[in-house]
Amino acid sequence: MDINITNLRGIYTGLSTVFNQSLAATATFYNTIAMTIGSTTFANEYPRLDDLPGFREWIGDRVAHDVGATLYSIQNRSFEKTIAIKRRMIEDDQVGIFTPIAAQYGQDGAAFPDTLVWPLFKKGETTKCYDGQYYFDTDHPGYNEQGNEISVSNFTPGAQPAWYLIDDTQVIKPMIWQNRKAIKLTQMFAETDPNVFWRDEYVWGADTRGNAGFGLWQLAHKSKLELTIENYEAARTAMQSIRKRDGQINAIRPVKLLVPPALEGRARSVVEAALIKGGETNIWAKTATVVSIPHLA
Repeated sequence: MDINITNLRGIYTGLSTVFNQSLAATATFYNTIAMTIGSTTFANEYPRLDDLPGFREWIGDRVAHDVGATLYSIQNRSFEKTIAIKRRMIEDDQVGIFTPIAAQYGQDGAAFPDTLVWPLFKKGETTKCYDGQYYFDTDHPGYNEQGNEISVSNFTPGAQPAWYLIDDTQVIKPMIWQNRKAIKLTQMFAETDPNVFWRDEYVWGADTRGNAGFGLWQLAHKSKLELTIENYEAARTAMQSIRKRDGQINAIRPVKLLVPPALEGRARSVVEAALIKGGETNIWAKTATVVSIPHLA
């Protein structure tokens, strides 16, 4: 193949098309628990996402609640992935071998938020969130029916592999994926580019900016007890007992049961089996959808 700007642009266009098609077609896991928030600066500052009461009867003046009194910040980070193609490979018409590489780049790019969201989620019992407590903790500041502050738990300690109950029906989610710059494929193939002049190679790379952070801890419960019907029921009850600052119930719906692959069979026996214990009706059947998450292994 002749090395000229037209052919190089054609190669870039072809690889970009494959990259973008793979990017769009890839299924991901992070949106099971995370809401995507756009970012236009170095960092986003968020108000306390749980610092709102419910509606009240309007008697007298309105009561204004300052949602910006307490802020927490998620700073964006930069990430890249780059490959170099020797000029001789293009001259010898070997560009086709880079098509699957471009497709893999697209797949990796789409799934990249998974590599930040899930590790942070797993470390929630040792990583603090906006209220100063660990994200998964036994003593979050919460409220009782009268609006008085009490300790509230979204974590059941134990020695077994962890499993999680999630409410993903709310607008605000348990986690945040903060997207500063969408992933994009770029190239360096001008004859005057240093990589071409000094190393006789063309460079393609993808880069992105963003970060993961914690959303509402109330919408996630982590248990390290054995995954049994009794422990599943207890976790559901704990989630659905959480109240707003004015004492109103939060109306949490624990509709997803997230497990590592090793617990998938057990999870399905808890919430999918119609009969249990030799023929008893399973009253918890179909109360949650099992999602096996490889990143939780």
